[in-house]
Parts: sequence; C-alpha cells; structure tokens
Amino acid sequence: MISTPNPRLSNQPWCVVRSLPNAEKQIAARFHRRSDADGYLRVMRQRFPHAEHEIVFRAAIDPELN
Repeated sequence: MISTPNPRLSNQPWCVVRSLPNAEKQIAARFHRRSDADGYLRVMRQRFPHAEHEIVFRAAIDPELN
C-alpha cells in the first residue's frame, strides 16, 4: 500500500478542474467515480457557461492544485 499525506484524497482520483487566468488550475471537486465527475461537470457548465472546466484523473496529490 502506498502511503499518502491524505488517504481520503487519494481515494478520489477523478477531479473537476477549473482553469484560472495565468494558466493556473484549481480543483473544484473530487470524486470516486468518473460518472459522478461527469454529472458535476454538466452542472458547472450550466451554472457558469463562461468558465472553463474539465475532468482530470489525478491518482497522486499535486500540491500546486490544492
């Protein structure tokens, strides 16, 4: 078993990420299943049509995005 600083986050590898100015990215939400991330992404695109969101698979925690 691989130890991580926060095991809860490593069990939620599917992320909805929002693109910010200056090529920065911010994790909006994390999910266990891809289908849950897809549903959340649809809602975010409806509520914020001008914002850029995407789904990424992040098995490891990236300190730049937390």
